[in-house]
Amino acid sequence: MKNLLRLLAASLLSATVALVVLPAPAGADTTETDAEIAAQWQTAWDTYRFYDSSPPKPGSGRTRAKSAISIEIDAPIERVFAAYSHIPNHIGRAAFLKRVVTHHDRMCGKLRYVDFTAIEDVPYQGAVVTLKTHAQQRVNARDFSYETDTWSEPNVVTHQKIIFDETDEGTTKVTEKLTFDADTSLIDFVVANGVASHQQTQAGLKQAIESGEL
Repeated sequence: MKNLLRLLAASLLSATVALVVLPAPAGADTTETDAEIAAQWQTAWDTYRFYDSSPPKPGSGRTRAKSAISIEIDAPIERVFAAYSHIPNHIGRAAFLKRVVTHHDRMCGKLRYVDFTAIEDVPYQGAVVTLKTHAQQRVNARDFSYETDTWSEPNVVTHQKIIFDETDEGTTKVTEKLTFDADTSLIDFVVANGVASHQQTQAGLKQAIESGEL
């Protein structure tokens, strides 16, 4: 049971931008075409809207939990923001992330809205299982911040607000404010694994940016 919960909760991550997706053949990691994955995203959005600003109601069997993690990166804020908020840079640094299928990418006022599905290959009992996390991101380049709402099985919702601040030393502090909604029986596990996944991604991006790789 513990391994199954790890599989179901593994796909909690942050993400951002790519190009508007046109109908495409299935990727090596899925049997569905990108258009079929887009239809799955729309169904998930219509059903859950990914994020509800009100906490789960008493007796609903669901619980909300919050956490915050920070990291300081020795690089200017413009460079850190550009690298950190670009999802291809998370591949190989975020646990299990293989690719992103972007369904819509548009500007509305000062915000850039990106609807996408993250494809993850998760090891499970000697095999690799493909999981999909459906998400919407809102990027505010003027304020050096972005938010991402995600939904994945088994009905796990996350809200992420990532804030970039320039320090007096010329470095950049990145703070991720994370909110998790999940079944009460899963919430502790979801939070622990979600936070650990984000910390891994932070450390990988920090190394890549400071080394000049990004």
